[in-house]
Amino acid sequence: MQKITPVDIQHKNFKKALQGYERADVDAFLDEIIETLEDEAQHRAALEADIADLKERVSHFKAMEESLQNTLVLAQRTADEVKASAHKEADLIREKARLAGEHEIAGYNDAISDVRREHQRALEATEKARSELRSLLMTHLALLERVDGNPFNGEAQAPAKAAPSAPAESTAKESAAKAKETPNADTTRITVY
Repeated sequence: MQKITPVDIQHKNFKKALQGYERADVDAFLDEIIETLEDEAQHRAALEADIADLKERVSHFKAMEESLQNTLVLAQRTADEVKASAHKEADLIREKARLAGEHEIAGYNDAISDVRREHQRALEATEKARSELRSLLMTHLALLERVDGNPFNGEAQAPAKAAPSAPAESTAKESAAKAKETPNADTTRITVY
C-alpha cells in the first residue's frame, strides 16, 4: 500500500453526488489517512523509543568518557608520582653507591698507608741491621788488629768503603778496650798466609 503524503491530501478530488462528496470515497480516503497516520504514529513511537535509547546510551557513554578522563588524569598523576619516586630512589641509590665507593677507597688508602709505613719500618730496620753489622765487623776488626802476633798489626789498611759513622767507631773502641781489660786464655790467633 502506498503512503499518503500531504500533497496527495491536497490534490485529492472527490466525486460530487447529490448530497455532496461520495461518501464511500471520503470514507476510503479517511481510512487510508487513518492507516497512514497510525503507521506513522507507530513509526514515530519506535523512532522516539530509539531516540530515548540512544540518548540514554549517549549519556552513559558521556559518563564513561568523564570517568575515563578522570581515570586518565589519576593515572597521569600516579605515573608522575611513581616517576618522581623512582628518580628519588635512583638518586638515593647513586648517593649510597658513591658513599660506599668513597668508604672503600678510604679503606684502600688506609691499607696503602699501612703498607707504606710497614715498608718504611722494614727499610729502617734493614738500615739499622746494616749499621749494627758494620759496627760489629769494625769492632771485630779492631780486636783482630790488637791481638798479639797479628801480621796486620799497624799495617792494616782501612777498607775501601767510607769510614763508619761515629757511633760505630765508639762501639768498636769500647769493645776493643773491654777486650784488653779481660784477656781470654782461649784467644784464637789468626794467621794470614
